[in-house]
Amino acid sequence: MHLAALKVFCDMARCRSFSQAGQANDITQSAVSQIVSQLEKRMQVRLVDRSRRPLQLTVLGQTFYEGCKALLDQYAELEARIRSAQEETAGTVQVAAIYSVGLGDMGQYVQRFAAKWPQAQVHIEYLHPDRVYERVLDGTADLGLVSFPRKSSKLEALPWRDEKMVLACVPSHSLASQRAVQVKDLAGHNYVHFDRNLVIRRQVDRFLREQGAVVEVVLEFDNIENIKQAVAIGAGVALLPEPTLRREIKAGALVALPLLDSSFTRPLGIIQRRRPRLSAAACRFLDLLLEDNAAAARRNGEAGSLAAGTPHFSAASSGHRARNGLGATR
Repeated sequence: MHLAALKVFCDMARCRSFSQAGQANDITQSAVSQIVSQLEKRMQVRLVDRSRRPLQLTVLGQTFYEGCKALLDQYAELEARIRSAQEETAGTVQVAAIYSVGLGDMGQYVQRFAAKWPQAQVHIEYLHPDRVYERVLDGTADLGLVSFPRKSSKLEALPWRDEKMVLACVPSHSLASQRAVQVKDLAGHNYVHFDRNLVIRRQVDRFLREQGAVVEVVLEFDNIENIKQAVAIGAGVALLPEPTLRREIKAGALVALPLLDSSFTRPLGIIQRRRPRLSAAACRFLDLLLEDNAAAARRNGEAGSLAAGTPHFSAASSGHRARNGLGATR
C-alpha cells in the first residue's frame, strides 16, 4: 500500500469530496474514486457512505482515516528530520595539520568522508605546529592534528594514534647493515635534529639522554620532510616516525632500523576548542578519525590509547624485536 494512496484517502475524508481530493493531488475525480475503492477492497469493508452528500465516512472509515493521518504525520516528521540532518552536515570542515601527518593518509579519510557525507567538504591545511594551535584557537580551523598534543583551558586534546620511532639513515651508512640498533650506538654519529623550539625535539633529547646516547647535531629543521632530505644526502641519522619514511624506504633512498633495546613512539592527537561546539559536519569527521584509531587499537590487542601528549618509552628485549619482524623494514 503506497503512502500516496493513503494521502489521497485522507484528503478525500478531510474535504468530503472526490473532486477536491483530486485537485489536491493533481489527479482526476475518477482516479480518487478508484483509489478509495481499492482500499475498501483491500480492507474488505466500506470506508465511505457514497449515498450521502457531502460524502460521509463510515465508523470504520473514520478509524482508518485517523490511523492513516497519524501515519502520514509521523512520516512527514521523519522526512523533515532526515532533511534537517542532511542540511546540518553540509558545509566545510576546516582541518589544520602538521606536515608529517601524511597527505596519503588524510586523502583516504577525505575520500571516505565524501562518500558518506557528499553534501559536506573537508579542507586540510598543513602548517607549523604553532600555527595549527593558533588556527584552532582563533576558530579558523575546527580540528587540529598535532604530535604530542597538549590540552589547555581552551583546548581539548584527544589521543589519535601512536607512531613507532625508528632510526633513519642512508643505505651506505655504517649502521645500515644491522637489523636493529641499540640507542647507545648512536653516540658520536652526526645527527639531523628537529628545531629546538619544537616539542618533539625536547622529547627526542630526553629519550637520547635517558638511553645514554650523546649525538653530534649537525643540522636542525622544523619539519620531517627537510630532515628526511638531509638524511638522504648523508648528512647524518635521525629518529623519525616509521610511517613518515615508507615512501623513501620503498624507493631505496633510506633505511629504517628498529630500536633494539627500547621503544619510543610519537603520539598524534586531535585538538579542538572546548567552546563553541563543533558543527555537525566536523563531528562526523572527528568520529571517522577516532573510529579508525579504535579499530587499530583492537587489531593490535591494546587495552586503550596512551594519554594525549605523553610519549611512550619502554624497554624491549632483543628477542621480542626479532620476532616482530621490524628488522626487515628497509
